[in-house]
Amino acid sequence: MAEPKAPEPTGKLDISQRGTAAPTDSFADPAGKPVTLAAFKGKPVLVNLWATWCGPCVREMPTLDHIADRAGDKLKVLTVSQDNKDVDIGPTFAEGGFKHLERYRDPDNKLGFAFNTGMLPTTVLYDKDGKEVWRVIGAMDWNGPRANTLLAEYVG
Repeated sequence: MAEPKAPEPTGKLDISQRGTAAPTDSFADPAGKPVTLAAFKGKPVLVNLWATWCGPCVREMPTLDHIADRAGDKLKVLTVSQDNKDVDIGPTFAEGGFKHLERYRDPDNKLGFAFNTGMLPTTVLYDKDGKEVWRVIGAMDWNGPRANTLLAEYVG
């Protein structure tokens, strides 16, 4: 008998913040230098808050890597670790074999507090002007039909 297929993870879609400007809090770019979401204006940005200790976060990372690949220059995918600075996120990236995700970090959880969802993963889409379009609170299969619908305009 075949194993039953696990249901697609479906986080809660929230559009209550639509039109809100992106937070101005800084986080660390892959080189460890401070950066804000304003640095990405001009292109839609999908910001995913995750942590190494969060199983659903780590499970959805390969699908985010795939979205980053499919989107090309149409959409910037930022995965921002909420782990504290002592945690090495490198092994998670190495084990996942991610080719299109970069190692952004927010050890002070500034974005986490600004997003104010109290849950990881949290993923927020900003338009090219830095205004929130929607957020998904909880895990998502970013290759699944629901995500494809949410991202159709940005990924094709």
